[in-house]
Amino acid sequence: MAAELVRGQNHPLSEVRLEIRISAGAPVLAGAALGDENGTVHGPQWVAHPGAPALPGIEVPRQAADRHRLAVDLSALPDAVHRVDVFLALPPGTAGPRRFGAVPAPHTTVNGPDGTELVCYTLTGLDAEAAVFALELYRRQGGWKVRAMGQGYAEGIPALLADRGLREAADLALAIQQATAQNLARAIPAPSSTLPSEEAATPVPQEPASAYDARPAHGRRPDDARTPGTRSPDDGGPIDYTHPRRSHRDATPTPTTAVSPAAGAQAARPVAGDAVGWSMEERLYNQVWGMFEDLARTTAAYRSAADFADSRLEKELDQVLTDPHGRLGSAVDAAREAAHARRDQLVGQARAALDRDLAQLTAESEVVEPALPPAYARWDSPVWHGHRVPAEPPPALRLGDLHLPESVPLRIPVLVRLPLERGLWIDSGPAAGPDGSFPDSAELRHLALEAAVALAARLLAVHPVEEFAVQIVDPAGAGARALLPLTHAGVLAAPPATGAAGVTDLLERLTRRVDLVHMAVRGGAAESLPADVDTAEQLLIVNDFPHGFDDRAVTRLRYLADEGPAVGVHLLMVADRADAAAYGPLLDPLWRSLMRLTPVPDDHLADPWVGHSWTYEPALAPAGSRIVEQVLAEVAAARAKYR
Repeated sequence: MAAELVRGQNHPLSEVRLEIRISAGAPVLAGAALGDENGTVHGPQWVAHPGAPALPGIEVPRQAADRHRLAVDLSALPDAVHRVDVFLALPPGTAGPRRFGAVPAPHTTVNGPDGTELVCYTLTGLDAEAAVFALELYRRQGGWKVRAMGQGYAEGIPALLADRGLREAADLALAIQQATAQNLARAIPAPSSTLPSEEAATPVPQEPASAYDARPAHGRRPDDARTPGTRSPDDGGPIDYTHPRRSHRDATPTPTTAVSPAAGAQAARPVAGDAVGWSMEERLYNQVWGMFEDLARTTAAYRSAADFADSRLEKELDQVLTDPHGRLGSAVDAAREAAHARRDQLVGQARAALDRDLAQLTAESEVVEPALPPAYARWDSPVWHGHRVPAEPPPALRLGDLHLPESVPLRIPVLVRLPLERGLWIDSGPAAGPDGSFPDSAELRHLALEAAVALAARLLAVHPVEEFAVQIVDPAGAGARALLPLTHAGVLAAPPATGAAGVTDLLERLTRRVDLVHMAVRGGAAESLPADVDTAEQLLIVNDFPHGFDDRAVTRLRYLADEGPAVGVHLLMVADRADAAAYGPLLDPLWRSLMRLTPVPDDHLADPWVGHSWTYEPALAPAGSRIVEQVLAEVAAARAKYR
């Protein structure tokens, strides 16, 4: 459990590779000052800031935003560095708040490389401060600790840096201001000409389930509000594809090399992996997250603008009708035409801004999609044809694609963190197909199980040999045809369990495994597990639930859904909730604990940020393709060699 610090409190760090997450109620810029054993900063080259975001061992965002991610590798810091002071500042020269007392208290978390939250700290009690040291990482007796700071400066960044002994504090503060001003143009708020006085309310989606619920639970947004490129919103000028998170590692600064604040400002085409991360897979994951966030933001701006335009039109028409003099003659027609023209102009401006953003995101998607590794790639990607079983599991997995009505045909991959933090449920209940028709029940059940097989094949393919196993419960054997790719390839841990006895036996074995691993972990005796306990990650596919389940089996299934993910047992349900209606509210916690997916496109997923209803499409192989069978054959061959 993460340690929650108060001001002045410190805590030892068990990891050297860290991710610092920051959330604030208003756009802030984030940076880090490197200090010696006395905390002294010996020059501008010892400060990571939006104009020079990368130093050895640390990388900070390039722009102001209300949420940030900072990457820190304490082992990569120069020996002369004994302190890393993470600071926040309100962007000077903007129309935003001038003091932290006017915004909600910023919240910081320090996470390990696997996303585990180690420490959190909320900066309460701020008032007139415009800049503040949030956290301090410092060496102590051969290790590292983190201290909650909350030390603020009403005079802003110049005073903050000067307090650390930096002689060039004023000049560097000016450079940071200039770099931040350049990058602020990259944001995608609703244009002021389109939303002069109102902000539309976000519609409530049909389900509160998040499209990205499987991301780390402690961080609800990917990185620091990375937004598409600079553009001229009024003159319709060309899009500048310079990415706000460009690192330019070919010119990585060091604490002994000064860097110009304008470095890396040249325009560039979209680049795959252009985000923070310790590996290309991590960078691509964060970049996809950024694309998702960008699409959500620009669509929200367009919808807000359109809502405002409609609201203003309604008010203007009401004013025309309430004026006795205006209701007579041609004046009323002219007033109505003028009101409609103003509405159309506002919506047209908003749509033009949306189209420019979609063009940028489409260009970025065309670069990113071909670069995705197998775990992230579509089944029609060429990367699968040369796929080999990896030596390490990936950090995330693709479940499908998301899009919004305004963004067709742009699709954003649904990437979830591995290992899975919650079970999955592919809903085989009634649903409309892509053409508006309603497939019959048998066809939907078959499609749902095909989606489950494709997901299981992907999981097997991206995990090392013998580190992931798939178990299947198919009580009546109804899914035999859809399960053929798995059964014929010989990649299952055991034949599918059928009949009530088979269901009971498999659930009992998995429940025993969960119990034993939990006890071993709590007792610090993970190496003492019995020889018959399979320590590989387990995926349990349950088809045709609740057929073949008695009350005891249902209880065990709920136990596996709740306790299994923590020790490597994951649930994949293929079921129609209506089939289990006889259990009443008893199974409500089970359904709520699972992330609901669908075998056909459906707009049931909602993001937790602006509440859009996103249309989800499952990750299926193209019609007639044999790629799933080929990948499973490669998995089977690798396992045969391993044994």
